[in-house]
Amino acid sequence: MKAVVYKGPNDVSVEDVPDAKIERPTDVLVRITATNICGSDLHMYEGRTDFEVGRTFGHENMGEVIEIGNGVDAVKIGDRVVLPFNISCGFCKNCERGFTNYCMTTQPDPVGAGAAYGFAGMGPYPGGQAQMLRVPYGDSNCLRLGDDAVEKQNDYVMLSDIFPTGYHATEMAGVIPGDTVVIYGAGPVGLMAALSATIKGASKVWVVDRRPDRLALAEQIG
Repeated sequence: MKAVVYKGPNDVSVEDVPDAKIERPTDVLVRITATNICGSDLHMYEGRTDFEVGRTFGHENMGEVIEIGNGVDAVKIGDRVVLPFNISCGFCKNCERGFTNYCMTTQPDPVGAGAAYGFAGMGPYPGGQAQMLRVPYGDSNCLRLGDDAVEKQNDYVMLSDIFPTGYHATEMAGVIPGDTVVIYGAGPVGLMAALSATIKGASKVWVVDRRPDRLALAEQIG
């Protein structure tokens, strides 16, 4: 399969790599149909992390299930799924408390917690900027989508990371209907936070930035 391979700081290329495959009974194999580039991918691309040469980026992924392990119950071949950034088992003590970003099962480092696709320091898992992706613990990590998944995949792929990140900011800020909200920075996270604030019923949302193109996008979402 083809994948985006990290060659070193400011150097990536699309190369042929071994096909992703089922490795454990709880795995799901997904043919990637959409994936985003995250701002944190740039940290690795620019050499500001310990991301290893030869690895593949991509933690904002969605696609079609093409194979499942014999231990997978809920996910079926042909399902369209979006995959959360964090890889979680669903059954360790952190996952059971809702802290799936600190899963203790999927991080091989005994002093760490939390894993992700194609991300520095978060396990050995390849990223999804590739034709196929192995999804560990598929029943826990695949969010199955409805019949409009193909038509709206550019919207649904936002559920992998960027939209929940912005939404979580409004959760932490305790936004309630009628609030006035000020968001500093109209990058992707800021725009998703602005959208989330409007969804939560904020009466007025201010977005502060110095880039006209970003402010124009903020205006488009109201």
